[in-house]
Amino acid sequence: MSKDRLFVLSPNWQDKKELIENSILSFEEKGSVIHEQRNTVKNFQVQDDVINIKRFRTPHLLNSIVYRTIRKSKAKRSFENASYLMEQGIGTPEPIAFIENYSNGLLGQSFYISRYQDHDFTFREIIHDEGMENRVKILKEFTHFMHGMHEAGIYFEDHSPGNTLIKKVGDNYYFYLVDLNRMKFFTLTKEDRIKNFYRLTPYRSMHEIMGREYARIMGWDPEETVEQIMSHVDQFQKSFYRKRRWKNRFKILIGKKPKI
Repeated sequence: MSKDRLFVLSPNWQDKKELIENSILSFEEKGSVIHEQRNTVKNFQVQDDVINIKRFRTPHLLNSIVYRTIRKSKAKRSFENASYLMEQGIGTPEPIAFIENYSNGLLGQSFYISRYQDHDFTFREIIHDEGMENRVKILKEFTHFMHGMHEAGIYFEDHSPGNTLIKKVGDNYYFYLVDLNRMKFFTLTKEDRIKNFYRLTPYRSMHEIMGREYARIMGWDPEETVEQIMSHVDQFQKSFYRKRRWKNRFKILIGKKPKI
């Protein structure tokens, strides 16, 4: 069985290459678990730094072939997208490296490594804590962050509430995007910009704040902007729950517990 490995490391981290490799080799036994579902995310101490390692699950046979021949792996896309975001001045944890392991020409496990980004909360907490201090201010500042991202030609396909880290420094809030493997880069139309809000929250009250602020920045009609955002939100919510119902029916058929 032939095996090969691709390891791409940022020039800024070359002096810690061996320590990073050791963290990957000990991934199963060591590290602090941050997330563990389809993919596993852990933090590791590397001298004075904390690094974040995301291990992507091994793709099935067809995707293994696709990632080898046609499409970049999720690990590589995460690294390259993070590098581009940093070049554009868009907040994201510093990219360190990506690793792809191959066996007989097929992609097996892959890893994306970044510097751990200290943060106070994520966008999800804004949704669930209506009494959060400076909630309106945070939403408006986040809207300006989104506008900057769109102006740089970045469309974040996984723009969901858990994928924005938020750090308060003084009176200001700073935003950092994570889970970056699904992004597109092009000149965004008005429709693209509006659509990019739909995964963030189902609540109209939040879109009233963000939509009106984005409309103010762009010189658009605020009422029309909010209505257009909510149209995309409604479509997404209907699709989401329709898929969940079908998945739950299938789980019941095979004897598994459905999601509520």
